[in-house]
Amino acid sequence: MGVLNNLGLGRAGLAAAAATLALLTHGPAAAQQAVKFTLDWKFEGPAAPFLVPLDKGYYKAEGLDVTIDTAGGSLEPLNRIASGTYDIGFGDINSLIKFRDANPNVPIKAIFMVYNKPAFSIVSRKSRGVVKPKDLEGKKLGAPAPDGAYAQWKIFTEANKIDASKVTIENVGFPVREPMLAAGQVDAITGFSFSSYINLKDRGVPADDIVVMLMADYGVNLYGNAIIVNPKFAAEKPEVVKKFLVAFLKGMKDTVSNPSTAVDSVIKRNDVAKKPVELERLQMAIKDNIVTDEVKKNGYGTVDMGRLDKSIDQIALTYTFKGARPKAADIFDPSFLPAAAQLKAN
Repeated sequence: MGVLNNLGLGRAGLAAAAATLALLTHGPAAAQQAVKFTLDWKFEGPAAPFLVPLDKGYYKAEGLDVTIDTAGGSLEPLNRIASGTYDIGFGDINSLIKFRDANPNVPIKAIFMVYNKPAFSIVSRKSRGVVKPKDLEGKKLGAPAPDGAYAQWKIFTEANKIDASKVTIENVGFPVREPMLAAGQVDAITGFSFSSYINLKDRGVPADDIVVMLMADYGVNLYGNAIIVNPKFAAEKPEVVKKFLVAFLKGMKDTVSNPSTAVDSVIKRNDVAKKPVELERLQMAIKDNIVTDEVKKNGYGTVDMGRLDKSIDQIALTYTFKGARPKAADIFDPSFLPAAAQLKAN
């Protein structure tokens, strides 16, 4: 301050100069890189791994100023990332494969696999007479057109030898999907297991009347939701992308080790959420989708490129690629992942 005095500044000038000096030397927020992140859905239990790093300061510690927004389904994050409106996001890798084929000039890629086993499901009720895939014949299926699970319907019908012409598909909105099944207006629905199952229970449908057919257990051998990145952002700021994944991984591990505490990060952002409901939803996601045998063996975030290639082949059974069929390396870029030792599942 003596140096500043020697400059002949008045008291007000001294205060301003001191404030500026403090900002320059102690203002990490001023140097933080803004990152816009989009979820694929609402603030529900499974969003906890993304929100925990926000509340615990993990993103901030990496020099990132991250904002996280909700979305309206599996396709919205892809459009947001492709347009550059958002830098990084969370979306279905199978929808990404089709999106890239339809939009070859926007080579968005997945960089961290979160749902090693997808949550795509057919959810039904025993009281509606649907307990196995073939029971869907002659029944009414409620399916939102942009739903990630519904996108796998053709693969599911082929794998289970279902005559799709005998299933009535009703295009329903996301908000009315579970209420319609609860009311008996449809016999089954497509959806994410942890969302539809918990929502039905919350609406008073007895747990022993709910049937969850996880498509992965019925011949749909795909990966699920992954972290995806805008290609321009990744090319210009690769270190920022790497730092994001370092912070996210810490939050993921915290969530897996203590889901009851982690889900509080969801509850504080969702006025209508109930902790027991969102905790059960999160625990289902951890058990069925996040900490799989493959993850225990190979670590978080990674993919088996051979398995991913086979999943692209399965998509090709029911989807006609406009361009050349992509390879796993076109879809997933592991170069941003933290070190293998950090990725190990606890």
